[in-house]
Amino acid sequence: MPTLYVVATPIGNLQDLSPRALETLRNVSFIAAEDTRVTMKLCQVFDIHTPLVSCHMHNEEDRGEELADRMLQEQADAAVVTDAGTPCISDPGHLFVRACVERGIQVLPVPGPVAGAAALSVSGMDCREWKFYGFLPREKKDLREALLRIPRETRIGIVHESPYRVLFLMEQLAEVLPDCRVSVSCDLTKMHELTLRGNVQTVFQTMKDNPKTEKGEYCLVLDVSDCRIPEEKTKVELSVEIRLLQCIMDGKTLREAQEYLSENGVRKNAVKAAALTVKKRMLEDEIW
Repeated sequence: MPTLYVVATPIGNLQDLSPRALETLRNVSFIAAEDTRVTMKLCQVFDIHTPLVSCHMHNEEDRGEELADRMLQEQADAAVVTDAGTPCISDPGHLFVRACVERGIQVLPVPGPVAGAAALSVSGMDCREWKFYGFLPREKKDLREALLRIPRETRIGIVHESPYRVLFLMEQLAEVLPDCRVSVSCDLTKMHELTLRGNVQTVFQTMKDNPKTEKGEYCLVLDVSDCRIPEEKTKVELSVEIRLLQCIMDGKTLREAQEYLSENGVRKNAVKAAALTVKKRMLEDEIW
């Protein structure tokens, strides 16, 4: 039975490629890569001559099935890699893995660099409890709702962001969760890696003052344990019967109440059925 290896690759510093990962990439029959051009550079540095095939977010649904079938037909071991870090974690790969699992193909991890774990380790925060959110929504309304959800779900949240949107994210974070503490890491493991820690407003101002902020990839660790957030409003759906009774209590007859609800979006059949129930109950209680 063939084996698929989920291989973590460096997120910056090439020396982070483990000996086991190197051996695996050299010995499998082919490597499924998020971007073959990126992986080719890694292969050239480490003298890896294994054939590359493309498997990214836009073709993985079909390609994953094809590659899994190929592994069975050829009894071939394979590896899946992304441009950086561990596949399937905010990156492509899970559909290929799923296709292999469904066919009974063994899937094994070759662990290594993960940006979120690296950012957590240097944050100085209590990381016994955390949740990974990846990239948050782009639209302002959806983003703010996502930020408000984090304190309701965990104490520590991990977020990825591009250099072109990180200031917008920080601005919204400062407005929505002003009591948040952050650890913002950029270009982890690379020559000019930087981590800023502190209150969200202070870190945001430092980033705004830095002309090089829009360079590099970001991973943010958010400590929301002290954030005060508004209570979620629970929407209570009133039954048609109760709405009819409310109208009657406001001085309407049962027929007038029926007409009112029908004119305000309640289906006529539902109003009619509810009216029969209300009428029967009122007769039983001798108040009709």
